[in-house]
Amino acid sequence: MLREFAQHQQTMRTELGKVIIGQNEVIEQLLAAIFTRGHCLIEGVPGLAKTLLVSTLSNILDVSFKRIQFTPDLMPSDITGTQVLEEDEHGRRSFRFVEGPIFTNVLLADEINRTPPKTQAALLEAMQERQVTVGRDTYRLPEPFFAIATQNPIEQEGTFPLPEAQLDRFMFNIRIGYPTAEEEERILTVTTRGEPETPNKVMSGRAILNVQKLVQSVAVSPYVIRYAARLVRATRPRDESAPEYVRELVDWGAGPRAGQNLIAGGKALAAMDGRFAVDPGDIRKIAIPVLRHRIAANFQAQAEGMTTDDIIVRLLKDIAIPKPEKMDA
Repeated sequence: MLREFAQHQQTMRTELGKVIIGQNEVIEQLLAAIFTRGHCLIEGVPGLAKTLLVSTLSNILDVSFKRIQFTPDLMPSDITGTQVLEEDEHGRRSFRFVEGPIFTNVLLADEINRTPPKTQAALLEAMQERQVTVGRDTYRLPEPFFAIATQNPIEQEGTFPLPEAQLDRFMFNIRIGYPTAEEEERILTVTTRGEPETPNKVMSGRAILNVQKLVQSVAVSPYVIRYAARLVRATRPRDESAPEYVRELVDWGAGPRAGQNLIAGGKALAAMDGRFAVDPGDIRKIAIPVLRHRIAANFQAQAEGMTTDDIIVRLLKDIAIPKPEKMDA
């Protein structure tokens, strides 16, 4: 089943490649989040196809897709839905719940940092519990459900930075960079000839749920779990295992959800590669997108020109991978 899944996800990449040129690591992380019930925050300057990537992904999946353009005047009920008063033919009045755009399989929260915190918070319950509470009633969201948010990192005026509690609910913080010279030439060639390719449907919602169960069954050895735990604990300045530079440059580090996401993401990478167990290399490969939004660098780090990515790269060099335990004969 894992071998079949590895071939299946390669087909998904091929279909995405009809529209999205390059960005292989971004696509890999996005697929890993989908196969592990995770949510993604995508950052990048305008024009790097963030929205196109998410809409194309929904096109190759046979699931529902809705996009919300976040604006300063957006209200929580515009996302979750609202109660409306109706009158039947007998004159009796009753309230009926009208679902908002959050009731979908793939939700694109476009420019999420352009709306106030109270509207951003409308996603918190949906992202964690996969449900929405309106008044006295709670409504389950359809399965599968993924929230993929985008934001522009270079504009600060008129934006509302996401609070730490909401950032922690995103499995990956994916940053999209500029394409290479060769990729940019291909982009110009493909997008200006007026004959865009249409990707084919690859996977249904039920198939995604089955894949999620398959990914959960991928084995994780104790020493891989120990490595993930060491890596996360080393980001906390008050932990005894934290290096001296973490104590100097970090205000607070990652919580237990970071370790859970490291293991879940490692399982997804192993399954996508057709392997039956997680390798420490899988943990290292996704450490930066999992940890970068869960570490708060202080003023001293900024003064020294150190970003959270720099701190994570240094930790990956310094935190040794535990050796596998020898089995008794």
